[in-house]
Amino acid sequence: MFKEFKTFIARGNVLDLAVAVIIGAAFGKIVTSLTEDVIMPVIGKIFGGLDFSGYFLRMGPVPANYAGSLSDYAALKKAGVPLLGYGAFITQAANFVIVAFIIFMIVRAVNRLIPKPKAEVAVPVEPADVTLLREIRDELKARPRV
Repeated sequence: MFKEFKTFIARGNVLDLAVAVIIGAAFGKIVTSLTEDVIMPVIGKIFGGLDFSGYFLRMGPVPANYAGSLSDYAALKKAGVPLLGYGAFITQAANFVIVAFIIFMIVRAVNRLIPKPKAEVAVPVEPADVTLLREIRDELKARPRV
């Protein structure tokens, strides 16, 4: 079993996949930061200084011993208050759209850089007897007639 596992891991596809997952995780962090720290504040500013991450609906009671702000999403969530965090969902949806667009642009650029294989024109192969008859005909045409 160990030998099969070693063969499986040593295959190029598995190693490529592992590298892709690691790079994807790092890329995800970059895109999350881009979304949360750059794009969403700009969108919030355009719409009047809104912070989307703080948009939520409280779905249950606040614990009696809670002393924080009733508008602090993170603190309420930490206190165990059931919340419908649609602002966080909007942020994640924007994050997904940005990731999908960036991946689309990368794939598009790679497709333009990699030359497409030219389709070979299939030359029909004729049977050997037809080729032989053609050669005989050509020889007969080339000989002078008597």
